[in-house]
Amino acid sequence: MTLTIAALDAASAEEVATMLDGIYEHSPWVGAAAAAKRPFRTLAGLKRALVESVDEAGPSAQEKLILAHPELAGKAMVAATLTAESTGEQGRAGLTACTPEEFERLQILNHDYRARFRFPFILAVRGPRGEGLSRAEIIATFERRLANSRAFEFAENLRNIHRVAELRLDDRFDHQPEVGNRVWDRAEALAADSDPGYAERGQLTVTYLTAAHRACAARLADWMRESGFDEVGEDAVGNVVGVYHGADSAAGSSAKGGTRGASGSKRLLTGSHYDTVRNGGKYDGRLGILVPMACVERLARSRRRLAFGIEVVGFSEEEGQRFPAAFLGSGALVGGFDPEWLERRDADGITLREAMVGAGLAIDRIASLERDPARYLGFIEVHIEQGPVLNRRNLPLGVVTSINGGVRYVCEIIGTACHAGTTPMAMRSDAAVGAAELVLFVEQRAAKVPDLVATVGQLEVPNGSVNVVPGHCRFSLDIRATTDPVRDACVADVLGELAAICERRGLRHTVKETMRAAAAPSDAALQRRWEQAVTEIGLPLFRMPSGAGHDAMKLHEIMPQAMLFVRGLNAGISHNPLESVTNDDCDLAVSAMDAFLDRLHADLS
Repeated sequence: MTLTIAALDAASAEEVATMLDGIYEHSPWVGAAAAAKRPFRTLAGLKRALVESVDEAGPSAQEKLILAHPELAGKAMVAATLTAESTGEQGRAGLTACTPEEFERLQILNHDYRARFRFPFILAVRGPRGEGLSRAEIIATFERRLANSRAFEFAENLRNIHRVAELRLDDRFDHQPEVGNRVWDRAEALAADSDPGYAERGQLTVTYLTAAHRACAARLADWMRESGFDEVGEDAVGNVVGVYHGADSAAGSSAKGGTRGASGSKRLLTGSHYDTVRNGGKYDGRLGILVPMACVERLARSRRRLAFGIEVVGFSEEEGQRFPAAFLGSGALVGGFDPEWLERRDADGITLREAMVGAGLAIDRIASLERDPARYLGFIEVHIEQGPVLNRRNLPLGVVTSINGGVRYVCEIIGTACHAGTTPMAMRSDAAVGAAELVLFVEQRAAKVPDLVATVGQLEVPNGSVNVVPGHCRFSLDIRATTDPVRDACVADVLGELAAICERRGLRHTVKETMRAAAAPSDAALQRRWEQAVTEIGLPLFRMPSGAGHDAMKLHEIMPQAMLFVRGLNAGISHNPLESVTNDDCDLAVSAMDAFLDRLHADLS
């Protein structure tokens, strides 16, 4: 019998535990504990209540929950004593049809993992799409996770347990995240195109105006047309622009120009980038194109118009991977395209101008792409988090409060290179020790302030030798915060400490600023609508800053902006092939954006 939220909300606590039996392996206490959190209201709310119940149970109960799970292709599978749920999941992943070599490898991994961590390896073998991982993917994940710490694996097992429970609940509720599947599948299809040298190795790399980049643009345009956009076009920098008119928009406004007709309604601008870093992931940027595309598809199929138009832009370039210039796509929309960039060359000596002309782009039209902010309600962007926070908290969505402002420096400390054996410790001017002292200060200073981060990402002793006291040390500084004053206060303290260390140790130093970007706080009204949308679909509200830069930073220069983050798997890793999201989280992102659009429509009607 199909389970319903109404039935769970009306049942006794004992009945809830019975109805949810099997969702968490041999652990009916989870459902019983969640019953106290009713009403659940939505399936997402039920899932969250179960997660919170496990969180609140404490480490001892959590370890018992982990220990209640069987090994993959282990003794219980061989003896046919798995639960019906586990039997189906391991069978769907093909673990009942392992080759002798695969089976032997899994037994060795099971033994090594249990010996190292003292609990079984747990993996949601149905995977992020819910259809089952391959045996090769399972074994590769098993091998990779063996290198983690016990604390990490304890938490990772719990995260996988919650994913297993989510999929089992979807089955019990006869719930198919169809829209989430569509978004997930499109991201997979978009990843079929990759630059030469990477495609052959199965790696995803799509840089500005390569053949793979042009293929992605064409695919996005085709999907926009299929989804019901009124206008679809490509602009002078290769942005793919789709427009879905508002209820009173004038017919014939230009997608290429990106502005409404004189009598038309304002537009809400949204989108993200479709280029990638080298050997990157499938969702960075692209999720922010596919989610609003799904929302427009919903509107078009229901023949519904809102009180505003929706303009979705697949920005052609954000990552700065091919040419020494970034945000070419969104920068053009704010009038920030510098004509001097046209003469910059890629690694093969091709200028940006040559690449754009070769792609058929109308360079003389770039200036006309600048948007008039008076014609827009603002810009919103959906983006994979690119970090571990949501993943660690087992939260599908987070509302962004600000995109951090950042500043970067290249620094050098100069001491005296001398013999490591003959120079007494008290008579040294060791540049590396001075840098080491500063690195610790950077960590301690940033840790004192919420939402402030500081990193020494590069640290080297040029021409260093094992028997020479370092005379030079070069290093980078990257300092970011949600507000510029907080960032700048940290910068002042770090540079002041650098000077003090050098004075005390008899060293000299140089500092060169290489980048500075202002913080981009979210617009209060747009952020509030994201918050209302998240709670409306049954999820708790979680606010967080963005430490990474986004296209929203550029649009912030001329109009209000606000962002929604989607949880990433594998500890939230991004700019990496392991970057991943689930179909259920994609579905929730679309639902949240649907709610955002509906609420904005109601407010404007």
